[in-house]
Amino acid sequence: MNQTASSNEIRVSRRTRSINKGQTQKWIFILLSVTPAFGGYLLFALYPNVLSVYYSLLDWNGIGQPKFVGMLNYTRMFEDKYMWRALSHNAVYMVAIPMLVIFISLLLAYILTHKSYRGSQLFKVLFFFPNVLSSVVVALLWAFVYDGSFGLLNSFLRLVGVPIGTFYWLGDIRTALWAIIPPYVWAGVGFYVIIFTNAMLTIPKSLYESAVLEGANHMQRLFRITIPLIMPIVRIGILFLMLGALKGFEKTLILTNGGPAGSTDVIGLYMFNLAFGTEYHNYGYASAVGMFMFVVLVVSKLLLDKFVPDRQVEY
Repeated sequence: MNQTASSNEIRVSRRTRSINKGQTQKWIFILLSVTPAFGGYLLFALYPNVLSVYYSLLDWNGIGQPKFVGMLNYTRMFEDKYMWRALSHNAVYMVAIPMLVIFISLLLAYILTHKSYRGSQLFKVLFFFPNVLSSVVVALLWAFVYDGSFGLLNSFLRLVGVPIGTFYWLGDIRTALWAIIPPYVWAGVGFYVIIFTNAMLTIPKSLYESAVLEGANHMQRLFRITIPLIMPIVRIGILFLMLGALKGFEKTLILTNGGPAGSTDVIGLYMFNLAFGTEYHNYGYASAVGMFMFVVLVVSKLLLDKFVPDRQVEY
């Protein structure tokens, strides 16, 4: 009897050691798998952001001895009319760019999904093509479009009889800010056309067939069936476009560099010039602007949650 109990205890002990060994190997594997990605995140994302908080409390040009000034950079920032001017331009972009990109993408995706065009796949490739190009290339292409002497836009207007002359769209205060919106829209539509097309393909055709029998036209089907059913995806698209409109400055840098007379300056470009500009270097103040930019991003997300709630529509 004692020998049987002893053998059972040995088997239980071996099984326990085997389980513990397997658990240890699993956690070692997880640790080895996660460490490179997590370490990269800590090193290249979290650590620089935390360091920016510290830099925002300094008066420092990035080379000399830093001087601790506390909240002086933030006080100065709220009195900086140029920063508020740049932020107002971002506000225009955060409204106009998502609205135009989402509307055009939904319309094109609906047409490609519900119209049997022979070259629909080719259209998807053509729409997506601008996303393959870098921001610099897109900006240079549109700089050629807007050129006053030989630009495509002026050539087209002269062709249809508009006496535009040699008007420089990016060099006039009245048009420069609005002229930067089309490059962002053109570069962003193709990606969301693909996303929305794939989302629309998951909607049962029976819903559209029932709507057709009840006399609903295409616009009614789009706004009463398609958009409500893919609204979570549309909402994410709006969020990404809003954040991109606030953070992005590459196209503005290439097209106008904030000119003329600061009429196209945006907060990302303003922060970039504060830190790396040719006339002025202040990492501390630029970091404070970056912290304020982070706050604006968070507030924008909260406003989006309030006015575009994440409601799931079931069918």
